[in-house]
Amino acid sequence: MNFHLVSILPHYFESPLSTGLVKKAQANGLVNFDYVDVRHFAEDIHKSVDDRPFGGGPGMLLKLDTMVKAMDSIEKPGKIMMMSPRGKPLTQAKARELSTQEDVTLICGRYEGIDERLLDLYDIELVSVGDFVLNGGETAALCLIESVARLIPGFMGHDDSGEEESFSAGLLEYPHYTRPEDWDGLKVPEVLRGGNHGAIAEWRRECSLTNTLNDRPDILPGAHLTVEDIDFLRTMTRTRLGRNLYIALCHYPVLNKFGEKVAVSVTNLDLHDMSRVARSYGLGGFYATTPIEDQKALAQQLLDHWKEGAGCKANPDRAEAFSKVKVFDDIEAAVLDIEKQTGQSPRLAATSARLDRRKNAEPAMTYEEVQGWLANSPVLLVFGTGHGLAEEVLSKAEGILRPVRYLDDYNHLSVRSAVAIIVDRLVGDEY
Repeated sequence: MNFHLVSILPHYFESPLSTGLVKKAQANGLVNFDYVDVRHFAEDIHKSVDDRPFGGGPGMLLKLDTMVKAMDSIEKPGKIMMMSPRGKPLTQAKARELSTQEDVTLICGRYEGIDERLLDLYDIELVSVGDFVLNGGETAALCLIESVARLIPGFMGHDDSGEEESFSAGLLEYPHYTRPEDWDGLKVPEVLRGGNHGAIAEWRRECSLTNTLNDRPDILPGAHLTVEDIDFLRTMTRTRLGRNLYIALCHYPVLNKFGEKVAVSVTNLDLHDMSRVARSYGLGGFYATTPIEDQKALAQQLLDHWKEGAGCKANPDRAEAFSKVKVFDDIEAAVLDIEKQTGQSPRLAATSARLDRRKNAEPAMTYEEVQGWLANSPVLLVFGTGHGLAEEVLSKAEGILRPVRYLDDYNHLSVRSAVAIIVDRLVGDEY
């Protein structure tokens, strides 16, 4: 496999690519490195490769004409990639895909980057090694080279070595131990010393599942899980973000389609569906708020039927869901109830199907921000009926969550659908 490294600092690669398995792979003809020094193609006396950006701004850019000459000097560039924080993340799947290529060209930027027109001239794929900024693309290129080269048959010496590592099966790897068996009371797990290969395989799989759920739950959706894997994950005790999340459905004050402040009726469907969401995701509770006495009485009659009456006996699962529901006059009463339960004042976030277009309005909250709150304190997430929450409710919130479909101009989900989607994004199975 041939790597063509386009850089203004080709010597950057010399030491890391001349040691260890990479050195051995070159000696065995498995990999070859072609260093393309961009400065060799600069024509002025100073060998300048950069210039100031149009439109002003800090830093310098690698010049297009010099980069084009450097690129055109490569006879067989193969797959062309540029290391950039704009790129798609480098994953094990991408590394495996690249390991089948005969030629890969890696473009390493410096300074503020490279003239954008280079992307118009060549079929270049942007790739990133993480959401952070480096001084240049060389360090990132080394990460890509090693992740790809080690998957080439013969590189690792033992071809199975790369198949049981983290991410190879969509999971983190299991722990490893070697001699001595006992170090100051820290012993190697008994199962690894017993010689039962079936038990060892099961232990390793369970450790991989445990490590992934605890340390990288975000990659679980892409993992291939058996029914046995899922059954094991269900047995794990963990602290769930959902325990700190409370939802409220506000029926007053809300807006009608004319923007007027009104009260909206409590509905059977809303209470049923939102209570099931609260129970399914292990939320702290669900509040329906309305100051209208006959509406509260109607809601309470429904709750009594399912929690204590005939509905409880007929459908215990629904009764369990309704155990999460309380009916109060307003959001302030819900806040007080959460304080009484948890000993903490909840942080208040509102939802809206519309972007806040008021002048100097704060940017909409992200799901990551709310998850950060949930890790440390109770959060009350307020949903509105009708055509959305009135300003007096919105103004009490610390922030307004970004709409479910914020890049689309059609955003008319039922409140029940919006609740299910938003709660799943915040505290889905992995969290």
